[in-house]
Amino acid sequence: MNFLKSLLTVSFCSIALIGCKETASKANLSQETKEPKKEKTIAAKPETASFHIEGMTCAIGCAKTIEEKLADTDGIQEAKVDFDKKEATVVFDAAVLDSKKITDLVESCADGKTYKVSDMKTKI
Repeated sequence: MNFLKSLLTVSFCSIALIGCKETASKANLSQETKEPKKEKTIAAKPETASFHIEGMTCAIGCAKTIEEKLADTDGIQEAKVDFDKKEATVVFDAAVLDSKKITDLVESCADGKTYKVSDMKTKI
């Protein structure tokens, strides 16, 4: 019985550590090689988009990676990704980006199949 408990414990720990390994590694790598942030310009046509993101499995490897990718994109003033609610809020310049480009950007994170954006709502 102790062997079975040990085996289950090791299996669970392995699964927990592997779940976000790939995206967490990419997040750490991008932080090490990241160039200094560019100054954000004032948006000509500021808009706010709120949307739901399916496929996130952790706060650091998934949500943080998506948030950083959004924040580093030209035309995006501010990006917040809430892992617990599986929601994101992005303030962007509508003269530079639109909701389709933001959706494509989020869905292209990781392998391009992991994250799905839904329920996109924009307001001026």
